[in-house]
Amino acid sequence: MFDFNLGLGTVLVPLVLILLAASFRILREYERGVIFQLGRFWKVKGPGLVIVIPGLQQMVRVDLRVVTMDVEPQDVISRDNVSVKVNAVVFFRVVAPEKAIIQVENFLMATSQLAQTTLRVVLGKHELDEMLAERERLNLDVQQILDAQTGAWGIKVTNVEIKHIDLNESMIRAIARQAEAERERRAKVIHAEGEKQAAVSLLEAAQMLSKQPEAMQLRYLQTMTQVAGDRASTVILPLPMDLLGRLMERDRVPAGKSDTTGG
Repeated sequence: MFDFNLGLGTVLVPLVLILLAASFRILREYERGVIFQLGRFWKVKGPGLVIVIPGLQQMVRVDLRVVTMDVEPQDVISRDNVSVKVNAVVFFRVVAPEKAIIQVENFLMATSQLAQTTLRVVLGKHELDEMLAERERLNLDVQQILDAQTGAWGIKVTNVEIKHIDLNESMIRAIARQAEAERERRAKVIHAEGEKQAAVSLLEAAQMLSKQPEAMQLRYLQTMTQVAGDRASTVILPLPMDLLGRLMERDRVPAGKSDTTGG
């Protein structure tokens, strides 16, 4: 009898110690443990020391830190029928550990697949120019759609960033030609505006000079003075018609007097 009790105690003591050691779990600050008791959800424990009864309870660890997920390049056809490759990065974290374990089989895989689909759908509704110029708004649209659909899984999508929009060589050349044409158009518009302003200034100057004929003659003489300093070329200057008219009148008056006296 003594030997039997001694042998039973020798077996039970290590077994109890093993069970006790297996019952204690330590969870870090960023971890939570989803406890299932006899297959049913019981509670969420952690962080710190957690006791799990072996055989009756099971624990699944869930990381609450922000997950950075790289979305693979997706083939997207924009609304103006341009084929591009787009990849992005999604930032999310688990806010309800029990939902992330119970409501979805693998929340990481599910979030990744949903991000790929949402990226194609959202970008396919916009033209290429909008993808290139309004990236922040597209990031916000994708983030809101993902956050609304993953909320039932206990996941909070904090941010979505579109990383690259890859175009083929022909489209890059077309965009370059478009940008060059746009710059030429702006240059022509600026030149036309300058001509318009110069014409207005010349009109105002002509109106001011027309009020005083002497000012026009002074301006004419000033121009001749400026041109006279350049001896490298021959310059032909027109004479004012009013000056020629006065000279012709002076020549005609004596001729008329001689005719009358002679008669």
